[in-house]
Amino acid sequence: MPAFAPGTTAASGGCPCHTQTPRKPEAVIEILVNTVLLCLLVATAIALIAVRGLLASIMLTSVYGLLSASFFVTMDAVDVAFTEAAVGAGVSPLLLLLTVAIVGRREAASNARRLVVPLLLVTVTGALLIIGTLDMPSFGSPDAPAQTHVAPRYLQQSGDEIGIPNVVTSVLASYRAYDTLGEVLVIFTAGVAVLLALAPAGQGGSARAEPPAPEHLAPHTILQVVSKLLIPFMLLFAFYVQFHGEYGPGGGFQAGVIFASGIILYGLLYGLPTVCRVIPPPVVEVLAAVGALIYGLTGVLSLLAGKNFLDYSALAADPVTGQHIGIIAIELGVGIAVAAVIITIYYAFAGRLHTRED
Repeated sequence: MPAFAPGTTAASGGCPCHTQTPRKPEAVIEILVNTVLLCLLVATAIALIAVRGLLASIMLTSVYGLLSASFFVTMDAVDVAFTEAAVGAGVSPLLLLLTVAIVGRREAASNARRLVVPLLLVTVTGALLIIGTLDMPSFGSPDAPAQTHVAPRYLQQSGDEIGIPNVVTSVLASYRAYDTLGEVLVIFTAGVAVLLALAPAGQGGSARAEPPAPEHLAPHTILQVVSKLLIPFMLLFAFYVQFHGEYGPGGGFQAGVIFASGIILYGLLYGLPTVCRVIPPPVVEVLAAVGALIYGLTGVLSLLAGKNFLDYSALAADPVTGQHIGIIAIELGVGIAVAAVIITIYYAFAGRLHTRED
């Protein structure tokens, strides 16, 4: 019998160049999960295009957000998955449902000729985006600029400069503090825009409306009992995500959305009057501004200490300690602003709905 080198087979003729390394079970499972998620995502997108009912579209949008969050988990982007699951699959569909309750479930019939220009615009934009991706490096390529320039800088030096193990928090809260401040201001501006857009006539830009009496609300005994056990843990988890973001996935954005989701769930089950007594709308609107102000004042303190804006190393004698203080402060501001804005938007939609019903 012919002698084969280790790792070769008779089918390969004893040539090592034909050796195939078997895939590990973990890799096979990962490919299978990614394939299934991708197929479900594509099917959901096609269904979104096909359906005409607004209620069905909202439900499919929620499913799309949940599938996207699952994709982020498979890519180890748990921080983004937190936000996508809470916002894309939770808060956004809820606000869309409140909108449908105001405007109706059916989409108004439109003239087919009016759809030509939007369709052409979307087609041209999509084609340009596809052309733009042709010059991008392959996904996960080690030669990509992000892998050869940015990533080594953050991964190798953030531990000494920032002193926290979660590199994502180091990037978002310190290295990219300007960008994150812009995101907070965008969220705050969105909340103000919703208040202005939903303000009833004669209220001077305030979207607060008098909620109906409690007797108008239908009781949901089973859901209320279950929520009494669930909501406290949701709020506690929000605080955990807020103050554990330096060491694991989390931070102000994720914590704010989770906290707001718990308050909104309380309002859905116990009624708008009850949740407004717990957290009055004027207080929430002020907190939205306070959160953004905390972020900005942290940068001003850095300036007053003789450093650049949002250079937290000036906040303490030890630069690393200053980084810790600054990150905790701005993350707290982000959490307060995000939670307050989302709750404010819920109050605005729910108040407008009750005003319409009255």
